[in-house]
Amino acid sequence: MTRDPKDERGAALLTVLLLVAVMAVIAATALDRLTLATRIAGSAATVDQGRAYTFAAEQIALRRVNNLMSRDATRLTNDSGWLGRDFTLPLPGGQGRAKLTDANNCFNLNSLVAEVTPGKYSQRSGAMGQFTELMKLVGVGDNQALQIAGAAADWIDSDSNDGPLGAEDNVYRGMQTSYLAANRKMADVSELRAVRGVTPKIYAQLKPWVCVLPVTDPVKLNVNTLIPEQAPLIAMLVPGKITIANARAALAARPAGGYGSSVRFWEGRAFEGIEPPQDIAEQAGVTSRWLALTTNVTMGDGVLTARSLIDANGGAASAGQAAPVIVRRDWGDGD
Repeated sequence: MTRDPKDERGAALLTVLLLVAVMAVIAATALDRLTLATRIAGSAATVDQGRAYTFAAEQIALRRVNNLMSRDATRLTNDSGWLGRDFTLPLPGGQGRAKLTDANNCFNLNSLVAEVTPGKYSQRSGAMGQFTELMKLVGVGDNQALQIAGAAADWIDSDSNDGPLGAEDNVYRGMQTSYLAANRKMADVSELRAVRGVTPKIYAQLKPWVCVLPVTDPVKLNVNTLIPEQAPLIAMLVPGKITIANARAALAARPAGGYGSSVRFWEGRAFEGIEPPQDIAEQAGVTSRWLALTTNVTMGDGVLTARSLIDANGGAASAGQAAPVIVRRDWGDGD
């Protein structure tokens, strides 16, 4: 028996249509992959360009800080309103904004410890008391404040022994998601969320007041750049003896050219009858070593945010001995 060729026409047509369909799917997939690759390449180029603009903004900021330090290395003020002010960056094909803030005016969590030998940290009781006082002043309960201060110091110190009201590895191992204490300096303020007792609500309360600097030196504020709303930072220095109202009054009474020294600040009427020890009095300084630069670059539909930490001393013991440098850079909006 032989087949009639007419009977095979349908099968041949079906085969051709199937091949066409397969080729169409392959072509569509290839086109989609090509489009995605093009977009990724375009996004990468945009990010690279945004980063380049950010680096340029950092250089502008470093020159600005260097000029400020060159005028008077012993005192830094905000007379011209440069702190907290948005500066527009003239960018081809995009928009940019940069803002400098004083990174000294916060409680440095790493000051809870002292570096006794390189890489070895022990708790600093005075700083723990100040941190506890700050937490109370911003609305954290007394017992919670004591426990968080102790646990935060234990988180950073080098030993594995629980301090008073503190928490070390044995506490964190017993949690639902177990982990260990860092036993090193904090790298970012978000680490505070891992410390026992720090709830999301408490973290939100503390975040505007705390920071993480790459040193363990005692907190040193700049009373020439603090604003009255930051009065709790002054009140925490001498726990239980300075009210927020008195601290706010001292900041509001600041002379036009700023306080000339820490001594002049404490001589103000707001602190009448209060004589803090010299080491604590010097924590209310008149200059700043650390400054923060926030840069926002918009390229098309993308926005790139960078936060850079500037050491105005350039790594030297005091200002004016070396040019300012960038010591840390974070990309993104953070937590």
